[in-house]
Amino acid sequence: MAGKTAHIRNLAFIGHSGCGKTSLAEALLFTAGATSRLGKVDDGSSVLDFEAEELKRKITISSAFHHCTWKKHTLFLADTPGDDNFLADTRAVLHVMDGAVVVIDAVDGVKVGTEKVWQTASHYGLPRLVFINKMDRERADYQAVLDSLKKVLEAQPVLLQLPLGQEAAFKGVVDLVALKAYRAGAGGKMEAGPVPDDLKDEGESLRNDLLNFAAESDDELIEKFLEEGDLTPEEIFRGLRLGALAGKIVPVLFGAALGNLGSSLLLDAINLFLPAPEDRGVIVGKHPATGAEVVLTADPDGPLAAQVFKTVADPYAGRLSIFRVFSGVMTSDSTVFNATRSAPERYGQLFLLEGKGQKAVSEAGPGAIAAVAKLKETVTGDTLAMETAPAVLPAPGTARTMITLAVEPKSRGDEDKVYSSFQKLIEEDPSLKLTRNAETKEILLSGVGAVHIEATAEKLKRKFGVEVNLKQPKVPYRETIKGATKVQGKYKRQSGGRGQYGDTWLELEPLPRGAGFEFVDKIVGGVIPKQYIPSVEKGIVEAMQEGILAGFPTVDFRVKLYDGSFHEVDSSDMAFKIAGSMGFKKGVQQANPTLLEPIMKLTVLVPEENMGDIIGDLNGRRGRVLGMEPKGRLQEITAQVPMSEVLMYAPDLISKTGGRGVFDMEFSHYEEVPPHLAEKIIAEARAAREKE
Repeated sequence: MAGKTAHIRNLAFIGHSGCGKTSLAEALLFTAGATSRLGKVDDGSSVLDFEAEELKRKITISSAFHHCTWKKHTLFLADTPGDDNFLADTRAVLHVMDGAVVVIDAVDGVKVGTEKVWQTASHYGLPRLVFINKMDRERADYQAVLDSLKKVLEAQPVLLQLPLGQEAAFKGVVDLVALKAYRAGAGGKMEAGPVPDDLKDEGESLRNDLLNFAAESDDELIEKFLEEGDLTPEEIFRGLRLGALAGKIVPVLFGAALGNLGSSLLLDAINLFLPAPEDRGVIVGKHPATGAEVVLTADPDGPLAAQVFKTVADPYAGRLSIFRVFSGVMTSDSTVFNATRSAPERYGQLFLLEGKGQKAVSEAGPGAIAAVAKLKETVTGDTLAMETAPAVLPAPGTARTMITLAVEPKSRGDEDKVYSSFQKLIEEDPSLKLTRNAETKEILLSGVGAVHIEATAEKLKRKFGVEVNLKQPKVPYRETIKGATKVQGKYKRQSGGRGQYGDTWLELEPLPRGAGFEFVDKIVGGVIPKQYIPSVEKGIVEAMQEGILAGFPTVDFRVKLYDGSFHEVDSSDMAFKIAGSMGFKKGVQQANPTLLEPIMKLTVLVPEENMGDIIGDLNGRRGRVLGMEPKGRLQEITAQVPMSEVLMYAPDLISKTGGRGVFDMEFSHYEEVPPHLAEKIIAEARAAREKE
């Protein structure tokens, strides 16, 4: 018996950048009557790509949502980004979806972006349909797409259709279940007719394949098929649906989204072959207090469980929380319990999103993608539930950041405004990270790629009126000494009235790397009174913040204060502080000062065929390869590389691996800079300080 959510479909359009996901989603909405005109990305009329940055770049940057009704089924749709820079958003959406339509360009075929979103859909166990788009384009080659579906994506494609013509002559499809030809009609409708004679044999052969795949998924169907040699259309649909839901097969359809060719048949296929919420099985959460497993089903009468998977920051409307209902029903003007934060949340109107627009609704049940404004405590990943039956659902993972740029406000004094505005954008996009480097005094923004960070800066200006410059971050070099020395630091000043007098003898010696700074009081016999000794240390600590070579902090050394003298009247804390500082500066110059650079531990994940290039490149960056080990179909290389050599590593890695390589980086330790490079760094640092 069909369940209560049998007529609900919840799905994402996924695929590489430029394959036509947005155009296809627009075609479906128009064909189903949810929009009154066919929106187009190129002329800016798309209802799904509406952010200024998306219109400028003509790509999807942030997932957009809509809904429609088709043949008594309610469909909740998500149009997701395909560009590498914004795939974290796609992953967050797939975390809460039941199925996906994978859009593949008939000309470009399976690209790296297709592989990445396919892997994410596999990770979440999502049943998929494949829509081979742009069949009307020059050099469209659906056979090459089918081959790479098998070889690259390791999928089992099952053709539901056969194209009628190719390139400019593409005019429709042959439906292999009904063995009818469907040609393009008006408004996305397809007109049925007989199969052309030249396609009859191929159509029948492919229909037999279809019957085999349908029969294989069910014992009853196998028996009938072996006895009678055929199945009814209903039995074929049932068998293919079972195979698609189990992930054993991927039904394939053809079309041309811009010409709205194939959208009505795709809508039929979504209803037939993609899961209803109840088909996805039970949902397992945890009780926030006890940690015990809580099992939920897609039942409108069950306890509420909804997960916020995306937040949109709006300077006027406040935060908009977008959620998916897994169990129970959420109603307008209610209070829910944020189970993740153990906090009640009162809210007003519920909305269904319609691209940029919204439609007020009184309730949202299992499978629905809905939104609510101005929740006070709730952030992305939180679960909304009932206080009497709370459950916390697993949150989507965070994306690895690949590039870090320094953010500098264009207007002086805007630092705090920059920081607070970026924090709001991070609520919207958790794949961003914002930090302050106390040493270089820079605000650092980390993201998935350069375009990701640039688009965020554009959004910052548009939404919050804050303009920033993006620059390569400064490297936090350090200075240290390699030799030992003894030195006098004496400060004597006489200028009418009381003078200043402080006299210190210091011994400087290096310490092991990472040991920091050590001050040792070796004064005996009161040659310097005890009250002045902390001032000597304070003078050294202040002076070591700006080293004598290039103004970088001095580290990893010990100072012994072992002798000195004082004056009964003229000595003071200030005089001994200055004497300590003078002694330190003089001593460092005599103790063979040198420059240290941060060394990063780099973990790079690359396809095996790129390993040689990557290792060669790391060696060229003064890196040391520590090890290699296989990770599935990839190889993991671990290396230590100077930070200055990998500040902009992401674009190089992407170009060397065709976008397949990823890396993580963390600080390891400091090491001495080779002399020829140190001279250059010191000269540049001095020139920069003189400019200031």
